[in-house]
Amino acid sequence: MRFTHETLPQRVVFAAGESPVAVAAEVEALGGSKVMLIASDREKELADPIAQEIPVVLRHEEVVMHVPVEVAGRALRAAVDAGADILVSVGGGSTTGLAKAVAMSTGLPIVAVPTTYAGSEATSVWGLTEGETKTTGVDNKVLPASVVYDAGLLTTLPGEMTVASGLNAMAHCVDSMWGPRADPIDRALAQEGIRALATGLPAVADDSAGVEGIEQTLYGAYLAAVAFASAGSGMHHKICHVLGGMFNLPHAQTHAVVLPYVLAFNAPHAPEAEARIAQAFGTVFRTEAASAGLAALRQVLDAPRALRDYGMPEDGIAKALVPITKAIPADNPTTVTDENLTALLRAAWAGDPIN
Repeated sequence: MRFTHETLPQRVVFAAGESPVAVAAEVEALGGSKVMLIASDREKELADPIAQEIPVVLRHEEVVMHVPVEVAGRALRAAVDAGADILVSVGGGSTTGLAKAVAMSTGLPIVAVPTTYAGSEATSVWGLTEGETKTTGVDNKVLPASVVYDAGLLTTLPGEMTVASGLNAMAHCVDSMWGPRADPIDRALAQEGIRALATGLPAVADDSAGVEGIEQTLYGAYLAAVAFASAGSGMHHKICHVLGGMFNLPHAQTHAVVLPYVLAFNAPHAPEAEARIAQAFGTVFRTEAASAGLAALRQVLDAPRALRDYGMPEDGIAKALVPITKAIPADNPTTVTDENLTALLRAAWAGDPIN
């Protein structure tokens, strides 16, 4: 066995129902005295109790999906003008992403408080969108110094968003099996993440306010993100980032739709990954194959099925082919050709059954 694994430095706090006190403790531990609190107006009710416990000098509500560069620029200027010395983000992946954009230029520490299962809070990956192009990169300055997981903040997450966001986390696990830097530690974390998500998501679908199911899902989403941060973006995320930026598709739903097609595409040429994924799903469902396990979970969750349902035009398949092909890592388990990638995209666009 020969590999190098880098573990990212980050504090993780699970504090169901106690995020205001927990965030205040993290801000104090990091020496913050002038907080820029980033939370959209949709998250205002969740952020208000936290704001009461920390020294806020600026509340910033302009949060836009895929983090457009002009939105990031306005947030950066606001942070500098306010003299902020720490960032607190309360929200999903777009909110955390905006905090990362500010941190990338200022070096300010971030305390992230997720309200979805996006997982961005546990990675050093940033993303910015300019026009139709979404660019991603890795920078340790954007890794949140602390993450506070409060299951109570997710009890009002709409069911449709819970499913899409949870399957987005599942996609982190699956791509971590064959990402460009994937190693045995990443695969072990991802396998446990799949088991936790497969356990937690059906429980949340059955009782959206159930703290136990939410915490199990948050635990899985965290493991997924940690594995993904180390393994790097594989085929699945490269496809979704191109499509999301090019057609302004909703992030989580796009991942939820594309995932089973990428798993079916790569699994035959990645036997170890297939076995790990299958074993993880098999602890929850009576399935023996990776794709069968994912299908069983998607059936329970009534998962999103077709990209055309979210606004992707049919002629976008040909338009996206070249940028996706360029983005997919060269060591993807299955060799990518124009023909098999077109077939995958067409099936995901239409929501075709997977054979």
